[in-house]
Amino acid sequence: MGHHENDKSFVGSLPQIYQSHLVPLVFEPYAEDMARRLAGRPVRRLLEMAAGTGAVTRKLASTLPARTSIVASDLNQAMLDQAAALGTSRPVDWRRADAMELPFEDGEFDAVVCQFGVMFFPDKPRAFAEARRVLRPGGTLLFNVWDRIEENDFASTITTALADRFPADPPRFLVRTPHGYTDVAAIQRDLTAGGFTAGPRIAAVPARSRAESPEVPAIGYCQGTPLRNEIEARGAALNEVTDLVTEALARQFGRGSVDGKIQAVVVEVER
Repeated sequence: MGHHENDKSFVGSLPQIYQSHLVPLVFEPYAEDMARRLAGRPVRRLLEMAAGTGAVTRKLASTLPARTSIVASDLNQAMLDQAAALGTSRPVDWRRADAMELPFEDGEFDAVVCQFGVMFFPDKPRAFAEARRVLRPGGTLLFNVWDRIEENDFASTITTALADRFPADPPRFLVRTPHGYTDVAAIQRDLTAGGFTAGPRIAAVPARSRAESPEVPAIGYCQGTPLRNEIEARGAALNEVTDLVTEALARQFGRGSVDGKIQAVVVEVER
């Protein structure tokens, strides 16, 4: 998949809409999954990469022992500002950081975690090498990525609706980036290129995505992700396209509360 610079652009109102609409819709189930996987492990110092608005950070802060110090980092300051404004149950060190060049010492962390951020890294082996560098020997890298878009109902329906609306040049952000890193063999190759020699544990993890109306995922995806940049670049009115997507979701999932499948790939590997 080609890298598009605007795919990383979470500015303006995007962080707020991302938090209010998408985090409860698709991120919270996997934040709980990630926290469960770390609970009970001897983690004294943890680094989160691509923390976004803090869905995982908040869950880790409330789940892990108070002795576990948490550093939550992201390249996008607007996302970190939103996360810090929401707050956590105990102090967290919020840090702006590029996953390609982590500003931390070698072996500083017992665990490095990343929820749905790896897909945005332009050089994944380099990011994995940086994660490995800051891990102590025996430390764990834990991350997840979205599975194929066909396994994720709302994202798939939205992509089809937009292809119908823009047949000559359909927006492809969701396919290209969030759902663009699904090849398990490629993930394994990139981990190896990043210096990980242990075999990773990789599992597909399905969950359910629920909202009170089809408008919630329509707004979340069309206005709370860089998909918005692609829609506006085509000269279309954002609200008009959001309404069109809402209607497509309503036809597929109903006009009241909606319920769709989501699926992620979860990866664990030791340094």
